[in-house]
Amino acid sequence: MDSLTISILEVSSKSALRDYIFLPAKLYQDQPNWLPPIYMDEWKFHDPKQNPSLGKATVIRFLAKRNNQLVGRVMGIINHKYNETHGEKTARFFQLDCINDQPVAKALLDAIFNWAQKQSMQQLIGPFGFSDKDPQGLQIEGLEYLPVIATATNPAYLKGLVESAGFVKHIDCVSFSVLVPKTIPTLYLKVMDRIKKNSQVHLLEFKTKKALKPYIVPVFRLVNETYSDLFGFVPMTEAEMKSMAAQYLPILDPAFVKLVLNQEQELIAFVVAMPDMSLGIQKAKGKLFPFGFLHILAAAKKSKQLDLLLGAVRNDYRSIGLTALMGTALLQTAIQRGFETMDSHLVLETNQAMCAEYQRIGGEVYKRFRVYKKALD
Repeated sequence: MDSLTISILEVSSKSALRDYIFLPAKLYQDQPNWLPPIYMDEWKFHDPKQNPSLGKATVIRFLAKRNNQLVGRVMGIINHKYNETHGEKTARFFQLDCINDQPVAKALLDAIFNWAQKQSMQQLIGPFGFSDKDPQGLQIEGLEYLPVIATATNPAYLKGLVESAGFVKHIDCVSFSVLVPKTIPTLYLKVMDRIKKNSQVHLLEFKTKKALKPYIVPVFRLVNETYSDLFGFVPMTEAEMKSMAAQYLPILDPAFVKLVLNQEQELIAFVVAMPDMSLGIQKAKGKLFPFGFLHILAAAKKSKQLDLLLGAVRNDYRSIGLTALMGTALLQTAIQRGFETMDSHLVLETNQAMCAEYQRIGGEVYKRFRVYKKALD
């Protein structure tokens, strides 16, 4: 196809933003493993009044049109705070979605490339959002499996389109699949009992969201404290923490949140998991109302897969086995509820300690996500 027939249009109206948000559903309607976003959250993501990250970044969105048909979209992001903190001049492309056509993909990526050059950036990476809390990378392996919440969902052909546009690997993230044992290994139970006898720490488990609610913001504060060295991480403000707490608390199952407090009742470690609800989101087509949330709840209730979302241990408590304590408690609940597998969520391939931990308990890499880069000079 002649690339001159492709028009690249900047999104500058609410109707164009609507086209932008709902375009992937049209492009990928024949892709069986494509997972729509929760559209209520997607509108919030693109609303400066509800997404504080938009106020701290320079953002642009493009739509690609050919023969009067929308055929692609892409978002450009410059996270000024991250660049200043890390001494970088890096722009990002995000939400790249298009038909299987190289000229269309190149036109979209060129639009972001040229925009980033005009902003005096030196490097373009992506797919990558405002921070590591947004879906990272392009899924390049394990596409036969349904995506889990907060991870990339894309057709296999996007990898070739991005690489043909001159982008090369920047960094990979992987997801491990871990079998849930029928019974807890004796060694795990001994470690758990030993740590529980330590009067300096206390494992906290929950039965209700009301009991869990006061700890959600402290969880995000501990994330700020412990994730600072991770690729792409940007500390959350108190407003962002409260926003994320309001977003995730309604869908969390309190039984799969394990916290550890010290003698001063300070949060020093946590792990958060949730039953996989991907099939429900698919059936609901990303819409919670009028009945979509029922499909999502039903899928979570029937699921045999547990998805890990977040976990951390405060630096000064990392050598006393708190990961084993929380992991064993999580496994106990998973066994009681009949789960068969766990998804580790995204782990940087360079995080050797975490990768080794998953491998130690029999985890195998079953998905791979790649963030690409291209120099702008």
